[in-house]
Amino acid sequence: MSTVDTWTADFKARSGGFSGASLPWLAARRLRAMERFASEGWPGTKLENWHHTSLAALGQESFSPASAGSCSRSTIDALRDGQAGHWLVFVDGHHVPDLSDVGALPDGVQVRTLAQALVGQPDLLESRLGSELDGSSVVALNLALASDGAFVHVAQGKTLDDPIHLVFVSAQDRAASFVRNVIVAESGASATIVEHYVGENAQTTLTNSVTRASLAADARITHLKLQQESAQTYHLGALDVAQEGGSVFNSHSMSFGARLARHDITTNFAGRHCETLLNGLYYVDGRRHVDHHTRIEHAQPQGVSREYYRGILADTARGVFSGRILVEPGADGTDAVQRSDSLLLSRMARTDTRPELEIYADDVKCAHGATVGQIDEDSLFYLRSRGLDEEHARNLVVYAFAAQALARIENESLRQRAAKSVRALLPGGLALGEPA
Repeated sequence: MSTVDTWTADFKARSGGFSGASLPWLAARRLRAMERFASEGWPGTKLENWHHTSLAALGQESFSPASAGSCSRSTIDALRDGQAGHWLVFVDGHHVPDLSDVGALPDGVQVRTLAQALVGQPDLLESRLGSELDGSSVVALNLALASDGAFVHVAQGKTLDDPIHLVFVSAQDRAASFVRNVIVAESGASATIVEHYVGENAQTTLTNSVTRASLAADARITHLKLQQESAQTYHLGALDVAQEGGSVFNSHSMSFGARLARHDITTNFAGRHCETLLNGLYYVDGRRHVDHHTRIEHAQPQGVSREYYRGILADTARGVFSGRILVEPGADGTDAVQRSDSLLLSRMARTDTRPELEIYADDVKCAHGATVGQIDEDSLFYLRSRGLDEEHARNLVVYAFAAQALARIENESLRQRAAKSVRALLPGGLALGEPA
């Protein structure tokens, strides 16, 4: 049985028990989403947006819907590392209250599961959960099968000082988890949200995640995604953002795990003076593959966007960056910069980079560029001449390359968390110091 048939049969068997199944609008939306996936199947490389990323290997794998799994507390404790914050933990797509610690929240701030929100606030979710037409067929499959995830609501003018941590653990072999997260920031609201994706064991799993964020006027959200799953995991993730006038959205995508990882990131400027930062860093080795596919839609005047992605590739790994900035008619005063840089650590590593600007307005300032290169031998020679051995010298050069992406993370504790993850990937890299 093909995976398409598998998920179609699973949907028919379980749809009546999904969270919110009694809501007519949601049941109809899920059915249409499943019909779309059944019709289109997994995206193929003939599609322009998937030209460099093949899901053929995924189509040959066999996965079962993840049941409520178990995870050791030590895994979560190590992840928390004593840091403050509001923690919501899911194992194989299922909320685990015993491992979660949301703590005290200011009035007007909610951090709860999507299942709980569908019971208590279905009207708020109806326009924000997404439709079957969003994104690729992978996103449609998520809408059909995701019955839980996180719901974050920050009321007008509220500021949350400590980060919200959403933790998703893959623990069962040959299990597939589908999670959908919804973030709602009302006018003037401010918060930092971290999504952790980790694997407790070196197993073959499938993670299909979608996060939808809605920012009202003058809201400010910082979003960090730290993907560190097993080297045998398939990770298909999407982040879809809608911004009203004066809002600021900062995205940091750190991809360090998975056999195949795909990150689709889209933001739309629906008001004047919107700002966004899309900052990405990935490390791939072995035969692993990572793809960042981004789209920034400047639909209103005076928008500012900055987009920087850096990739480190070793062995026969492959990295893909495809970024598109669309400046629509009337979006005068747009200021947009896009850049992709790749560091190849071996002759067999490969990167495909496609930065795009599509401009239909006058009086704009837009630029884009890309570089691909290897470690500078002069830099290595200089460090070796100062007494460093070859391994330490190479690590220092690689880490310096990554540090430019890490420096854009304003929150110090989150920046150090991401930096530690980078150092752990390098042979002997933990001997390197903390970033300045």
